[in-house]
Formats: sequence, structure tokens, C-alpha cells
Amino acid sequence: MNIVYIHTHDTGRYIQPYGHAVPTPNLQALAEEGVLFRQAFSAAPTCSPSRTGLLTGMAPHSAGMIGLAQRGFRLNDASRHLASYLASNGYETVLCGVQHEAPEAEVGQLGYTLNLAARNTGAGHAERDLQAARLAADYIRQADDRPFFASVGFFNTHRHRTVFPATGHAVDDRYVLPPFPLYDHPANRTDMADFIASAALVDQGVGIVVEALRESGRWDDTILLFTTDHGIAFPRMKCNLYDTGIGVSLLMHIPGVAKGQVVDALVSQLDLFPTLCELAELERPSWLQGKSLLPLLNGGAAEVRGELFAEVTYHAAYEPMRCIRTPRYKLIRRFGAYDKHVMPNIDDGYGKRFLVEHGIRERRRSQEELFDLFLDPVERENLIGDPAYAAIEAELKAKLLAWMAETGDPLLETDEVPLPEGARTNGVDELNPT
Repeated sequence: MNIVYIHTHDTGRYIQPYGHAVPTPNLQALAEEGVLFRQAFSAAPTCSPSRTGLLTGMAPHSAGMIGLAQRGFRLNDASRHLASYLASNGYETVLCGVQHEAPEAEVGQLGYTLNLAARNTGAGHAERDLQAARLAADYIRQADDRPFFASVGFFNTHRHRTVFPATGHAVDDRYVLPPFPLYDHPANRTDMADFIASAALVDQGVGIVVEALRESGRWDDTILLFTTDHGIAFPRMKCNLYDTGIGVSLLMHIPGVAKGQVVDALVSQLDLFPTLCELAELERPSWLQGKSLLPLLNGGAAEVRGELFAEVTYHAAYEPMRCIRTPRYKLIRRFGAYDKHVMPNIDDGYGKRFLVEHGIRERRRSQEELFDLFLDPVERENLIGDPAYAAIEAELKAKLLAWMAETGDPLLETDEVPLPEGARTNGVDELNPT
């Protein structure tokens, strides 16, 4: 089958199919005609490590991507990228929009046999995203009988420096609710209104691609996957291991699979590579660390994993932390002695400015956190040291350390993972990533 991978920056689950007041009718239709995963999580709440996790099927530190590609961090082995693997198995692999797994000068190493993104002449992020969708649509309509993999990446819903890109979709911020956990303040309402407009543009791009699949007659022999890299670019979300940071939207259209399914089982984006291998009847490569999701879709199992893991090492600045999440519990461990908020790792915007003005830079954070998500889904009550949870705490710590050892995590050797040669980073005490 053909595979179309549509992905965004910084969207989390803030779209209509997840119940938010963010109108995305094309994504809603995709959910109703496909499969929606309610408990899907990224391998990292930062851009390049998250995408690396999905596209290599490995923990980011296992793949070598412990920071951002545009800041000089690199994959250990680009041949393990999904595009490269599919190309070696007879697929035409097509890059139609943004990617974040390699510097632009090195995109050829990822395995794409056709780079349509190089033909994108759109002025500004909004127009470039729509043109990426149109390039994908044109390719789909003209493609021959060779199976293809098309990566359609949108810049939206990312900020452009301190604001979201101008999209032409007006949203009245008087009637917008800021996302949890932001205070209901005019600045935060404006921020969210701009995000909603940005999501509308993403939805428009999805509609363009879906229409091309239907019109070309390829809808019934194409797997369509929509997801994002991590939570939205607001404080306590992106670049955090709370569910607001690692929780992602995940919608799939799979020919032959029952429509309108909603899956509540725990799912990692590392599971998508092995799932696509099974759907496409390709041999599973040896390096994959995820689980196939097919048993969830065909009724063969209620769950495929009992826990998942996520990580941050570098983002704009160094902020080493790891977590383990089960259906009920979350353990977060921060490494090193720095116990303040790492401000460069919070995207600049109205919401960040509001918190800085009211003292967030003076607040301290616990190095370890344990949450009972059934009783505390907003992750506010730290249960570390609570006797009633001592056994849970010990079990999760042991499992986290075992996973770090199994996957070759450099944090087992040192709290100060060296900056790779040629990479650059902000200082932890700086205010802005720029």
C-alpha cells in the first residue's frame, strides 16, 4: 500500500477530534472514517528527537538525535530512517514539506528519492504549507503504479519567533479559552486565538491531500497517517514530560480496518514504524524498539504495551530528563543540579511573557515527580516519598533505569552529556532561545 504521512509542528491534541474548541473539520472527518488514538505519545517533546523516534522506531538517544537538527545534532545512521528503509524496499519516497531530522543541506541522506519541497516557492509559512499540500496532491494525482511514501510536513502550528504565522483565518480572542494550564488572561487568549487560526490552516492542507487521494482513486490503497511532534508551544507543554508535552494527536486511515474506531490503549510513536511494516508486508528491521499496533485494530488485544518512555536531553538549552508512563502512573526524573525552569526551552510568546512578568524564573522544580494520573490527571500532586506509593515509585524507577541501560542512554554515564562537535546550545540561565 501507499503511505502518506502528514505531520505538524507543536499541535499536541488541540484539534476538534479530541474535543477541543479548535475547528478542524477535515481532521474530524478523518477521525470518523478512520482510527483515533486517545493515548498516543511522542518519544520526546522536542522537534527533531520526536520525529527521529517516529521515523527510526528508536528512542532518540539510541538514534543519536539528542537535540535539534538545525543546531547541529545528527542521526547516528540515516539509513535507518523510514524513507530510506522504504526506498530500499521498492517505494518511491517523496518529501513534500518540512522535515526536521537533518539540516537542509543534508536532507538527501534521509532516503527521499524525490524532493518536492525544494520546489516550494511560497512566501511565508502559511503559503508554504498550502503549497506543500498542493505539491503532494499533484504528485498523488500523477503517480504511477509504483508504491509511494509521501511525507507532507507543515510548519504550522509552530510559532514564528514570538507569534504564530499570519494565516488569514480570523479568530475573535474575546471568546477563546486559553489551554490548560495557562491563566485566563487577555494575552493568553490572544495566543490561543492565533493557535486556532494556525490549526485551521493545517486542516485546510489536510483537506487538499485527502481530496487528491479520493479523486485519484488511491484512497482505498493508501495508509494515511496524521500526527504531530509534541505538545503545543506554550509554557509547561512543549519541552516538558507532562502529558501536555508528550501527548500527541494520532489519526490513521487504513484500508480494510473498521471505521470510526477510538483506541484508548497506550501508544508510542515508536510503534508506527513496525505497524507500517506489518501493514505493507515488509520485514521488520532489527533496530526497531516499538510494537505493532495491528492487534489493537483487529480486536486481537486490548493493549500492546504496559508502559512507554520519553526524554529530553538538549532543546534550545540542555535540560536532561526522562520519564516512564503507564496507563495510571507517571515518573519523571531530572538529571543534574539545575532546578529552575530552563527559560530558553519555553518558546517566546504572550503566555511566556505573562509568566516571566509574574515570577516564573524564581520558581524551583523537583528533581523527581510521581503522579497518579487516575486521581491527578493534571499532574500537580507529586507523590515522591508518599508511603502509600512507595512500591509504585520503586517499580517505576527500576523500569526506567532498565530501559535506559537497554537503549544505551548516555545519562547513565554522566549528568552532563557532551555537546556534539559542531552543535550549539543556549545557556540554561538565558531568557530566550534566540
